[in-house]
Amino acid sequence: CTPLGHDDVRRLIKAKDLKTIPAVMQELEWKTSCGCAKCRPALNYYLVCDWPDQYADDYQSRFINERVHANIQKDGTYSVVPRMWGGVTSAGELRAIADVVDKFEIPMVKVTGGQRIDMLGIRKEDLPAVWADLGKAGFVSGHAYAKGLRTVKTCVGSDWCRFGTQDSTGLGIRIEKFMWGSWTPAKVKMAVSGCPRNCAEATCKDVGVVCVDSGYEIHFAGAAGLDIRGTEVLGLVKTEDEALEVIVALVQMYREQARYLERIYKWAKRIGTAEIKKQILDDTEKRRAYFERFVFSQKFAQVDPWSERVSGKDKHEFRPMASVGFAEAAE
Repeated sequence: CTPLGHDDVRRLIKAKDLKTIPAVMQELEWKTSCGCAKCRPALNYYLVCDWPDQYADDYQSRFINERVHANIQKDGTYSVVPRMWGGVTSAGELRAIADVVDKFEIPMVKVTGGQRIDMLGIRKEDLPAVWADLGKAGFVSGHAYAKGLRTVKTCVGSDWCRFGTQDSTGLGIRIEKFMWGSWTPAKVKMAVSGCPRNCAEATCKDVGVVCVDSGYEIHFAGAAGLDIRGTEVLGLVKTEDEALEVIVALVQMYREQARYLERIYKWAKRIGTAEIKKQILDDTEKRRAYFERFVFSQKFAQVDPWSERVSGKDKHEFRPMASVGFAEAAE
């Protein structure tokens, strides 16, 4: 659709003050009239990131999972994963999930590796009703379908473990509640381990924290999927507040500089870990600026998409497919 690369498109969107997909395509002389399934999602993300208070998210430029806020399965049904802050739940939440499973006859309930519960086999037309019942129990979307923050996995930390050095559960919940809803170039998984024994597996996540006696060791650029790699150590900070600021600034730098679908470890390899450390650890003013831009963007991003759909938004997406005969189709 265009000879321009991702980096050039991102630069020109800002330089030319382009704030809609048609404006980008016209100004940058796109070769196709409407783009394609590769370029439109990328442009939509870049505009969401660059103009959070001005750009209206274009759901038609998202893949099916992000349009219906659930993961499509091989049989055409969907899975739903409610958010469980830091992997912590309660009897009331579990009862609410059990009631939903019974009411909608959900055939599979699975505990995920991210310390959440996945309900699989839900019909598309039932999704808003499932979300409505989960919402009454206080659940919001777990964004298991999204290019965004997925989970913040934790261990029990100093509250319960005899080896715990810090409150890893509390920090994980704080990070997740601060950052949920944010869109990123690719999925982001985090973890907070309460000691170097690393029970939350923080050293293979996109961003991880390993708590130690002297504070919080910040890790990044790990992977545990098709590619396997340990994290890089970004640095050591002394307080929870510092840890939160560093993590948020790192993610915002990634949001602003990475190419669409580029995971953190690939982005870090491309620009160099030394450059990331320089901007996030060494330059306190730049770090604070990244942090504040993320905070600003969250004013517009931290809206539960499930509750919006329960109220009727994008209602057409959840209609069952109609059975149409040949004669009717011909008419």
